[in-house]
Amino acid sequence: MFSIQEFIECKSQQDGMPVVMGILNVTPDSFSDGGRFVTPEAVEAQVVKFQAGGVDIIDVGGESTRPGAVPVSLSEELERVVPVIEWIAARFDIVISIDTYKPEVMQEAIAVGAKIVNDVNALYADGAMDVVVNSGVSVCLMHKQGAFETMQDSPAYGDVLSEVRDFLLARASCCERAGVATDKIILDPGFGFGKALAHNKILFQGLDSLTALKYPILAGVSKKRMISEILSSTVLHDRANGSIVAAVLAALKGVDIVRVHDVKETVDALRVMKCLM
Repeated sequence: MFSIQEFIECKSQQDGMPVVMGILNVTPDSFSDGGRFVTPEAVEAQVVKFQAGGVDIIDVGGESTRPGAVPVSLSEELERVVPVIEWIAARFDIVISIDTYKPEVMQEAIAVGAKIVNDVNALYADGAMDVVVNSGVSVCLMHKQGAFETMQDSPAYGDVLSEVRDFLLARASCCERAGVATDKIILDPGFGFGKALAHNKILFQGLDSLTALKYPILAGVSKKRMISEILSSTVLHDRANGSIVAAVLAALKGVDIVRVHDVKETVDALRVMKCLM
């Protein structure tokens, strides 16, 4: 089955750049693009745009996990993501990731073409580990502190970098003991998930220590609140340029995957970075 490490190595040999994961939220309430991709026509246009822009992976999500988001029922999430994944898989030679923490959604998404499970809950849900083990797909394990509804209320750490690293290594080890191959595990420090700006800055500045681990590292800061806080702007559109800069800086720190909303713009920036380094 699909090995994310092999995919990353192949990409690196081709152009020396990190893998670019495009975010496709088929939800009405995601913080950045909620409601934009809820019709077949809009989804098709965005996938075509992603492909033309140089996307490597499309990450499909059917439930917003932003702070304060309303939980979505299992049936509704399935109705949102399964037809989209099936449609993409039938028409494009693009790796598809399913952004979910529900094992039932993982299972159905894999059945119609998803090759990666991107789990913000790090496979803690009952049955989630079994789905990944039995299917042979790759998995992204993300760190978060607290419940989705309250994680940004008062996040606190003693040493955020060490605590995040230790958590991720422990979850990776748990996966390996359960039967997940090492070359199928990705780690995500979870920027913005139970972290204040100060925590996010420390994590970002310490990405080098995470990329030194034996697992690929995914950095997902695209259009998150931390960008607005850095820029002192509440306008969502203002987050685009800052997000692209952050993706380039993450690449310079050695991350293997950047998860972004603006695919072409990010790919262009990475190409310039690669050429001029």
